[in-house]
Amino acid sequence: MEVLQLTKILILSVLSFLIAFGITPFISRILNRFQLKKQIRTSDATPIFSKLHEKKAGTPTMGGIIIWATVLGMALLFWILSGLFDGLWGYLNFVDRAQTYLPIAAMFIAATLGLADDLLGVLKIGPHGGGLRISQKLVVYIFLALLGALWFYYRLDWDVLLVPFIGNVQIGWLYIPLFMFIIVASAFSANETDGLDGLLGGVMLFAFIALTTVAFVLGRYHLAAFGGVTIGALLAFLWFNIYPARFFMGDTGSMSLGITMGIIAMLTNTTLLLPFFASILVIVSLSVIIQVISKRFFGRKVFLVAPIHHHFEALGWPETKVTMRFWIISAIFCVLGLVIFFLNRFLI
Repeated sequence: MEVLQLTKILILSVLSFLIAFGITPFISRILNRFQLKKQIRTSDATPIFSKLHEKKAGTPTMGGIIIWATVLGMALLFWILSGLFDGLWGYLNFVDRAQTYLPIAAMFIAATLGLADDLLGVLKIGPHGGGLRISQKLVVYIFLALLGALWFYYRLDWDVLLVPFIGNVQIGWLYIPLFMFIIVASAFSANETDGLDGLLGGVMLFAFIALTTVAFVLGRYHLAAFGGVTIGALLAFLWFNIYPARFFMGDTGSMSLGITMGIIAMLTNTTLLLPFFASILVIVSLSVIIQVISKRFFGRKVFLVAPIHHHFEALGWPETKVTMRFWIISAIFCVLGLVIFFLNRFLI
């Protein structure tokens, strides 16, 4: 049984990579044809950031379409084929009410909202050169998180939290604010991390590998297959997104990946392991929070520029060095998170 499921996940992952790789030239041509290009802030308030990234102005954005279009397209295709034919198509179908309805829906909704924000930025509609304010994005994140939290709590009757080496702890209605915090933090952190070529794509790749491993071990094979498809699409995206990037991920990619990652963590009850699986996202968010608090209450900056990856750029680190070192840190913490997960299963 496990061998068949593992084979299915590997097949879907490879197919996802090939499909995403194949549609990339088409998506790239559309982005260039309609001038869907990144607008770099040129503000006196952010002189260091503007100077570091002025050369990136005009690079196509919304490349995250490649990832979620591949994942959602494959989900829809195999779901339809499994309903029409039996055998292989039913075997490859990974759409399941209990396991993947919610992450698929979350990815679609978040991707659509992120795409709208990207378009506002490209068309220069909105404050500071276009796009939604951070406060407006938070409202969107909170709304999506609330819907997911209510679904988990009332429809799935889910109110337990796995505490490593202790076991499941029933937390009742507190699960709702906890769920909302995880989803909002995941979305916000992913958006902030998407600042260097290949950075968020690589970090998310390791996070989804870890979460897919967890899902497989727990016997959530449809969810693991969904994770495998996302991994394949991410790999294809990274092929073109590493420095110098052919296109940027955009909010349509970062928002959908961040929220989906949080949803999978909640579905696998590995909420407290998410800081390991998404360590760079945590570090990036903390750097922004520290910078804002320090400037507001002490009138000085802790970092030359926030988030922290731009701080290292300002220190003179090449962009590729920052990205690769953050990838290494992410990989190490993902392994540590998996070690804790397996030890917990062995000891409890």
